[in-house]
Amino acid sequence: MEFLKHLDLTKLLFLDIETAPGKASFGELSEDWQKLWELKARHIAKDQTPEEAWERASIYSEFGKVICISAGYFAYAGGPIQFRVRSFFGHDEREILAAFAELLRRHFSDRDARLVAHNGKEFDFPYLGRRMLVHGIALPPALDLAGKKPWEVPHLDTMELWKFGDYKSYTSLNLLAHTLGVPTPKDDIDGSQVGRVYWVENDLERIRVYCQKDVLTVAQILLRYSGKPLLENDQIHLGV
Repeated sequence: MEFLKHLDLTKLLFLDIETAPGKASFGELSEDWQKLWELKARHIAKDQTPEEAWERASIYSEFGKVICISAGYFAYAGGPIQFRVRSFFGHDEREILAAFAELLRRHFSDRDARLVAHNGKEFDFPYLGRRMLVHGIALPPALDLAGKKPWEVPHLDTMELWKFGDYKSYTSLNLLAHTLGVPTPKDDIDGSQVGRVYWVENDLERIRVYCQKDVLTVAQILLRYSGKPLLENDQIHLGV
């Protein structure tokens, strides 16, 4: 991946999002929304009732909500490059999205800036854009893709890069990290458990930590793709 070797690491923003169903249970939805979910559930979970399938609602931007966005970036402060991660998280989705959109507008709007995520083109980037529209938040340039040609889209996807043009395979972040010898972040919860941890355990801090570990892993994978050494512990700064 020769072109990655020439990327300015300080122009990259690595991100991961965690989402949860918009309501704690199917029964809390209004009648209109229940009918809409019943139609959706017929296609995605034929062996489950709409109530049972509701745990899947988090992955659909019409029915889910963003509860955490973790963003990481490289910085030089003398000596080895540093990697810093911060998070936007809470119960107020609009507040989370507005703060993240402002970060993108202020620091990642120039032509050379890129967003990086694992499966980001299929999930993180479109989910963020859709939920911003739901809340009436103006899309920052990094997420406003209307009218852009494919080569003008400022996104990198570590899963897409791993495919090498193969369109029929999905490789999880955990599997790719193991394959490339990158320390895995999956030492606590996984994505399928986030909704329960949020609605039942009300443990946003646990979700934040999980999300930040994924961001770090995406950054380490891109370093491997670029032929650069992995980050050492003293180069990693996981903040709030």
